[in-house]
Amino acid sequence: MNQEARLQALSEFLKMHRSKINPQMVGLPMGIRRRTPGLRREEVAQLAGVSTTWYTWLEQGRDIKVSTSVIDAISDALQLNKDERRYFYALALTEGERQTFLNEEETVISPALNKILQELRYCPIIISDRRCHIVGWNQAAAHVFLDFEQIVPEKRNLIELLFSRKEFKSLAVNWEHFVKGFLAIFRTYYGQYVADKWYSSFIKEMEREYPEFLEMWNESEVSSAPEVLIEFRHAKAGKMLFNLTSLQVQGNTDLRCSVYTPVENTNTESKLKRLMGND
Repeated sequence: MNQEARLQALSEFLKMHRSKINPQMVGLPMGIRRRTPGLRREEVAQLAGVSTTWYTWLEQGRDIKVSTSVIDAISDALQLNKDERRYFYALALTEGERQTFLNEEETVISPALNKILQELRYCPIIISDRRCHIVGWNQAAAHVFLDFEQIVPEKRNLIELLFSRKEFKSLAVNWEHFVKGFLAIFRTYYGQYVADKWYSSFIKEMEREYPEFLEMWNESEVSSAPEVLIEFRHAKAGKMLFNLTSLQVQGNTDLRCSVYTPVENTNTESKLKRLMGND
């Protein structure tokens, strides 16, 4: 969406939602001589704590600076729900500002996704965000990989852990193939969110700390959802074979669910059960 179209959509969005709010819904008197339904511009401005002139310019679709605190105040005044508020952010902010907002949003795993984590007891599952930060996992994953609970949240980046933790480096029989699959996904995110400065900063840090990262990253493989057969050599369970299926989770948050399914006609699942103390 170009700049003109974005501002036009913002104007229409604000007008439409202003027309939906009855003054009595926000504690204002009905008054008289209301030519159109809903709130007046000056009433929205009053409720949001901004000047009428500034709000008028915003609603007219003028290219003016908008802060997140003001967006929140106007959202409250117009009684926007979560999805409407998110849409307002997308229209009111520039590309770089939108990325900052998305970065600061709290990642919440839905009840449905939590149910999947609980039900697939013998399928290790890792849930990661668009920066490949691990935001959820089940007990099977903790036993096969490592106990992510013991890692501080800001260090739970899957890409960094693949290079920094010996548990990962010794686990996969073909470690490079294993890593390249996740780097291909990471590059997909990198292309999608190129305005997010975090990516370039993170890549530079990885290149500096892990020379092998640079070589694999420069191969420029891209894949949104690779499905591969993974062979692990677990320190306690021995040889384990999994089919890795990487799924994009639809919804407000850009999450990915990586499911490791024990290969049929192998003893992988029984080994996993013993590893978890359930055999």
